[in-house]
Amino acid sequence: MRIMNTCTIALLSLALSACHVSIHTDDVIIDKKDDHRSAAPIVVRPVATYSIVARDATTGRLGVAVQSHWFSVGSAVPWARAGVGAVATQSLVNLSFGPDGLDLMSDGVSADSALARVLRKDEGREYRQAAMIDANGNASAFTGELCIAHASHKVITLEDGTVLSAQANLMTNKGVPEAMIEGFKNPDRGDTLEHRLMSALFAAQNAGGDIRGKQSAAMLVVEGDLHDEPWQGIVTDIRVEDHKDPLDELDRLVTIAKAYEAMNEGDLAIEEGDDEAALEHYSRALTCMRSPEIAFWTAVSLVNAGLEEQATPFFAYAFWDPKGDWQETLRRLPDSELFPDDPDLLEAILEIRPDAHADLTLNNNPDPDND
Repeated sequence: MRIMNTCTIALLSLALSACHVSIHTDDVIIDKKDDHRSAAPIVVRPVATYSIVARDATTGRLGVAVQSHWFSVGSAVPWARAGVGAVATQSLVNLSFGPDGLDLMSDGVSADSALARVLRKDEGREYRQAAMIDANGNASAFTGELCIAHASHKVITLEDGTVLSAQANLMTNKGVPEAMIEGFKNPDRGDTLEHRLMSALFAAQNAGGDIRGKQSAAMLVVEGDLHDEPWQGIVTDIRVEDHKDPLDELDRLVTIAKAYEAMNEGDLAIEEGDDEAALEHYSRALTCMRSPEIAFWTAVSLVNAGLEEQATPFFAYAFWDPKGDWQETLRRLPDSELFPDDPDLLEAILEIRPDAHADLTLNNNPDPDND
């Protein structure tokens, strides 16, 4: 079953934090000595944060990840559009940097020029911290002079061509962006963009993190290929709005998201006639997350592809679940034309013994009770 993620963008007037650095592009030079203290009063909401934006050179995917001691940080900081770019806007946050930056990059403006343009229009720019990366691998970041210490950013291109920018403000210690980059370069598990972003966030927290603690976190990853609609091409869109351990919770949800992504890849392999690859993806999905839901719909996809024998252990795994009635769920599918209208086939599947799930090769304990 194909899962389509959608990106929900909640606009709220929010503030996050960041110190001084000048930005120089072909469009504009903003000097760190410019005095903007006479600008219109700014509502102070000290929502500090650390974030990272990156473009993976191997896949072309673009991503943003963030953590803050502020409710629903994911509704303000991370912005991304498939085949266009990614933005993190924080400190006393200017929400317009997200959509405006993406629109500019969509029109072919480079990340550094896009960032310079949005900053030039903002009288409160010395309170802002922002980073942008475009689909071509150009990256730029800015930390305003009036952001709350410790505040800084670092932009780097890795040996494989992956580009990233790490930025932080109101941190307990200096050096958080550098710690994030090291975490991104050396993930403790997995080498997908999501795993590397997650590793960077944990590294930031281990380096001291937000001086006020933790509350919310978010991750947004999109494909590198351009799509017709801005809501298309979203790979991962996860928010932890309020949690005592937002990074641990985000990490748990990222694992679940990768499981469903693997299941979707299995569906694609079925459509392409690659049964072996489909089974590999489906097994990987169930290894990532011991879920009767994943097992059940995997089995349904396999039967619909004519692979009844291969579906048996997946059905068994679902039927083993004491919390849901998957047999009755299966009985209802033919009427919705989601399963073959074949009473003999249906009856044969319903007679599958739950212990037949032992034929699946999975890591760790696959007991549904331990989900």
